[in-house]
Amino acid sequence: MRAMDETRAREVLAAAGLPRNGELLALGENAVFAAGDTVVRIGRSADLLDRAERELAVSEWLAAVGIPAVRAAEPKARLVEGHPVTVWHRLPEAVRPAEPCDLAPLLRRVHTLPEAPFALPRRELLGGVERWLRLAGDAIDAADAAYLRSRRDGFAAAVDALTPHLPPGPIHGDALPRNVLVGPGGPILVDLETFSSDLREHDLVVLVLARDRYGLGTAAYEAFTRAYGWDVREWDGCTVLRGARETASCAWVAQHAPTNPRALAEFRRRVASLREGDPEARWHPF
Repeated sequence: MRAMDETRAREVLAAAGLPRNGELLALGENAVFAAGDTVVRIGRSADLLDRAERELAVSEWLAAVGIPAVRAAEPKARLVEGHPVTVWHRLPEAVRPAEPCDLAPLLRRVHTLPEAPFALPRRELLGGVERWLRLAGDAIDAADAAYLRSRRDGFAAAVDALTPHLPPGPIHGDALPRNVLVGPGGPILVDLETFSSDLREHDLVVLVLARDRYGLGTAAYEAFTRAYGWDVREWDGCTVLRGARETASCAWVAQHAPTNPRALAEFRRRVASLREGDPEARWHPF
């Protein structure tokens, strides 16, 4: 199967009978295009179809329980030339950039939800590592790939042994301000593909990593913890979840290395900082 780049994504749009000249909004785990009053998300491979279908179910569930979140424009995912395709209602223009303190109240509401009326998976934070490294292929050093596989295995065992502080249950799974849009009616949760049922601490460690690696300011982090009501750094399992997420974040960049020199440079930067044991070396968002 061809690697997902913008050209390939537009071919899939055309094959799905959707406008191929839409505005490219993002090219990451999914290619995301705006087309009129809808947004189209195209997954990288057919094995992500179940996840796309679950994302649609999560959207319907959140609507039923009154949590502001992106809504589907089509109830079913399509599989088009080996790529899952979902269509969503386009959100209004943001009135301002989302801040960590906008995210915290949404997470508090998600974290009070009972189990969903359908099966949610565990947050397999490290589950994509093998796929991302496979997509990277020969573009990355084999020794770096082996290092990340070893690190993955060690953290997977450590995560399984954790005792949570918060009651486990539904989580967003990728709780970053970029996954919130502040519209005229307030903050709206987006990117529901990693919704899971697992340790609630997963959602809180994301901002710890943003503070340590990506330059999130101390004041913004403290505003987040005040709005949520707890700082996950007080929990003795924080370091383990943080290390697991770092491992996944490093491997995630690798999938872009075959077609993007910037991604390869960032991958090498991240691996080097992990090998050197530097917990605060700056990473660049990608």
